[in-house]
Amino acid sequence: MPERRRKYTPEFKDEAAKMVVETSRPIAEVAREIGVHEGTLGNWVKKYRVDHAGEEPPLSISDRARLRELEKENRELKMKAEFLGKAAAFFASMP
Repeated sequence: MPERRRKYTPEFKDEAAKMVVETSRPIAEVAREIGVHEGTLGNWVKKYRVDHAGEEPPLSISDRARLRELEKENRELKMKAEFLGKAAAFFASMP
């Protein structure tokens, strides 16, 4: 017998998304807590952020600096992973 889809009120969706946005808790954690699939909650959060884009405070200077550091580190780690993948493939192909 097919499982019936549960319906959620717009208020419930907004409150669930607000829990994620305002507390900076992971979507998966909040989803488990309220009994909703994390993909569903992720969609609600994305919609909430689009609908309330002007309400989020802008990043502070220290937050912007930290974001730039993390983006740089992310680029470096991607390059290292790519290099290691190529090196592993090279050595695996050697007789």
